[in-house]
Amino acid sequence: MYPHLLERVCSTSAIMAERVRWLARARGEVLEVGVGSGLNLPLLDPQHITSFVGLDPSPPLLARAAARISRVPTTLVAGTAEALPFDGARFDTVLLTYTLCSVDDPARALAEIRRVLRPGGVLVFVEHGAATKPRTLRWQHRLTPLWRLVSGNCHLDRDVPRLLEAAGLTVTELDGRDSDASPLSYAYSGIARATG
Repeated sequence: MYPHLLERVCSTSAIMAERVRWLARARGEVLEVGVGSGLNLPLLDPQHITSFVGLDPSPPLLARAAARISRVPTTLVAGTAEALPFDGARFDTVLLTYTLCSVDDPARALAEIRRVLRPGGVLVFVEHGAATKPRTLRWQHRLTPLWRLVSGNCHLDRDVPRLLEAAGLTVTELDGRDSDASPLSYAYSGIARATG
């Protein structure tokens, strides 16, 4: 039941519009960390993407994703964001869509993403996290311990831009707005590049 509910929440019209907008920036060899049920697969542009690897720790979600493979050569891999089973500097683009909230160790996951990005590669992210309004953020901090238990480890209050910068990724484009999916969420989307 949880995968079905997660898919419904992550496929609202507003969220799908953001996915379409930002996934158009993916180029070359692409990795999606947290491919889930494959909501992004039909959105991939075969004119710009030569190959796609989708990684997720959940076999049931990977099975759902397999049914959505269509226009781009695709490989699905079981694994975690904190220990990506790929050589360094392998991918031109890494995608993170509604994944950073639920990984166990976001700092380690982002370090791994930075490791597998080629020089000049980009991280395309569509995430949710810490609100900019202090009152909403206080509620996020209060509710996150309980919310994690019922939502697959989802943290409402992760500071997405700070986590990216701390991992040595420079945010070159950033959009932020109150989320349409929840009054207690803030949506972040944009582009980050490896520095140094």
